[in-house]
Amino acid sequence: MSNSSIDTSAASRVKVRYALIPIFIGLAVVAYMLHREFNPEAFEQVHLSWRAAIWIPVALLLMLGRDLGYTLRLMTLSGGKIRFGRAFRVIMLWEFTSAITPSAVGGTSVAVVYVNQEGLSVGESTAVVMATSFLDELYFVLVFPIVLLLVGQAELFGIDSAMARQLQAFCWAGYGIKFGWTMLMAYGLFINPQGVKWLISSIFKLPLLRRWQNGANRAGDDIVLSSAEFRRKPMSFWLKAFGSTACSWTSRFGVVNALLLAFFAVGDHLVIFGRQLNMWIMMLVSPTPGGSGFAEYVFKQYLSEFIPVEASMLGAVAVAFALLWRLVTYYPYLFVGAVVFPRWVAQKFGGGDKSNKQT
Repeated sequence: MSNSSIDTSAASRVKVRYALIPIFIGLAVVAYMLHREFNPEAFEQVHLSWRAAIWIPVALLLMLGRDLGYTLRLMTLSGGKIRFGRAFRVIMLWEFTSAITPSAVGGTSVAVVYVNQEGLSVGESTAVVMATSFLDELYFVLVFPIVLLLVGQAELFGIDSAMARQLQAFCWAGYGIKFGWTMLMAYGLFINPQGVKWLISSIFKLPLLRRWQNGANRAGDDIVLSSAEFRRKPMSFWLKAFGSTACSWTSRFGVVNALLLAFFAVGDHLVIFGRQLNMWIMMLVSPTPGGSGFAEYVFKQYLSEFIPVEASMLGAVAVAFALLWRLVTYYPYLFVGAVVFPRWVAQKFGGGDKSNKQT
């Protein structure tokens, strides 16, 4: 990859109409679960009161805190070259791309284009995106065992059942992937980037992995470029960037607690927080765009026990809450991105893709 130009084809492959796919999947899964669990008396258990007037705005403020954390982190990692307004726009574009791609893919490849188009060189853009990925994974790697220690495995993973064991296996698999990748990035960014590049390249020469060799080689190049940008940064730089990361993710996970408090008197807030950590780790292996459908299903299975309603009505209320949660935390990025992305393409690439304009 040249340090003076960048392949913008990744951005051209993003279509606004792709936002319809996760919307359809998510709503279809919710409709199916509601059909199975439908109980008209269940919704009599949910009442709007002073609680909703307080805690729903708190949930929205927590979502704003999530976006502000990401924005401040991008400003820090860019060395102040990207100011607040442009950084916030990049975050909206990035979240939109992540929302319409499978969770395991995310929007990082296109994010390099977004950052580069705001005035950073290819090397700087690659380094910024690589650093955000490293900091996100580091948050999970550090916080998950702390929560596990505080609340215990039984509380964190739920009752001992076949479903709970299956979800637990998903969680540990996702955590293992995150831990391994975080350690590899840390070693590559701060100690031996050329060694990590050689290791990645060698692994993906194996027959079963050869089809992904080009992408692996690019990842190795990205680590080398990123290391050159960040190895000499002071500890204060990384503490500031990680602080913004922690603020963003903690705000994200606080949304469910606020939404539950809007309708019920609930406790066990640390357990609810920890369950959400598990859910996001499990969503790493979801094949659907933005974890759509999978997230709603796991929410019902994993967080319904914290909704204090009668057992016969719990399923329907839990599904409704899963939809409310996604309406607050996921769907807004689809709609904002559908407005912002075509305008950004037109501004940066002189007219952009016709399908985006017509959608």
